[in-house]
Amino acid sequence: MTDTARRDFVNTVGDVLASWNLPRATGRVYGHLLLCSEPTTLDEVSSALGLSKGAVSTSVRELSSWGLARTIPQPGSRRLLIEAEAGFERLLAASHERTRAFVRTLRQGSELTDDDGAKRRLADVITLFETYVDVGDEMLRRARRSGS
Repeated sequence: MTDTARRDFVNTVGDVLASWNLPRATGRVYGHLLLCSEPTTLDEVSSALGLSKGAVSTSVRELSSWGLARTIPQPGSRRLLIEAEAGFERLLAASHERTRAFVRTLRQGSELTDDDGAKRRLADVITLFETYVDVGDEMLRRARRSGS
């Protein structure tokens, strides 16, 4: 893979995760980690991406909270190695859980109004988000069955 293709991939992953409201730097770190054949250090990621070590550390914490990366302590050292985890399945599952919580809130909202128009509008939004979760869950089930 050429350096240009690698940089384009990393930047594209950054853009995609940014569209999901994660920092672009976090997406770039994830893209870089996905291409690494071995666990790597904060310093190596910082150097490769031109990001500060603090930005990389923050990104790794964010990725870890989503289950997209893990840190590996090094015995006798404060240094950590970092590697990408299995990925977007976990991100999608976490997104679904947040969406389910949102649907619960929307249902509560529909109990707060007697206005038929507002009830219809809330019902439409609830249906939209429930459909999103149902379709995504089906995608996850298929991926698990096919071993991807």
